[in-house]
Amino acid sequence: MRVDFGKVAVLLGGNSAEREVSLASGNAVFAALKKKGIHAELIDPKYYDVTQLKRDNFDFAFIALHGRGGEDGTIQGLLTYLGIRYTGSGVLSSAIGMDKSKTKQIWQSCGLPVAKSHVVHKKTFTAADAPQLLADLSGVVIVKPVHEGSSIGLAKATNPEELISALDSAFEFDHEVLVEVWITGDEYTVPILKDLALPAIKLKPADELYDYKAKYISTDTQYSCPCGLDDDELSILNKLAEKAFSALGCISLGRVDFMRDEHGNWYLIEVNTVPGLTDLSLVPKAAKQADISFEDLIFKILLQAIDLNS
Repeated sequence: MRVDFGKVAVLLGGNSAEREVSLASGNAVFAALKKKGIHAELIDPKYYDVTQLKRDNFDFAFIALHGRGGEDGTIQGLLTYLGIRYTGSGVLSSAIGMDKSKTKQIWQSCGLPVAKSHVVHKKTFTAADAPQLLADLSGVVIVKPVHEGSSIGLAKATNPEELISALDSAFEFDHEVLVEVWITGDEYTVPILKDLALPAIKLKPADELYDYKAKYISTDTQYSCPCGLDDDELSILNKLAEKAFSALGCISLGRVDFMRDEHGNWYLIEVNTVPGLTDLSLVPKAAKQADISFEDLIFKILLQAIDLNS
């Protein structure tokens, strides 16, 4: 298909804690677009004033910015104001998706399965709160900054001392931290393309946590695609993923993460509205299983921006 996209800005890098991952995604996207014959340029908001994109005659923006500033509605709002069409979800759904607490509240209100959790605020938390917080959540918890991605600041706690330490570390990234009951079981992710589920992936890190190290540094993390579920189980998982994605108003591209406990119960964990897009990232792995090449995947994502933002 020949489409004139004009001049495309591939937004990458930025200033978030996920800068290095974003650089890898953006460069991979840029290379794929060039192979497709599309006029693309790399734009790093750390060094370029993105308010000047219209002045510099960019027609589209391919968002490969992960984390704050790129995944939280900020850049989406600017691009909307400038009248530049862009990839992925809009302002509101991006902002909600970046907030783990608000995401869980919406899912819960829609009757979708989420694990019990509490939000802890940096200004009000004291060490004396730790024992009761732990007891309220069955004694074993996972700690996550509310507004970070890539599993940054993730930690497990099994006693008050570990919980205090985990919260102190998480507070370095965010003033709000989600403390969630620990689910013993398997982790899955379902990539979404054009509102439909791609093949699910089962994740098995070498250690207990699928954290930043397991995602981007370790070579021991195992990815299974096909994920090993039978057709009925896979149908249930895909429908949950699509409902969860739609409930937040997300469109075009994303990834919904799940845990499945030892009893076979599914729990929604979070949504990623700007998932990694390197050759080794999860969405491209699922696309490959669906016989979609990396270059075709990137082209399809950009192509959707014509209809979604026009």
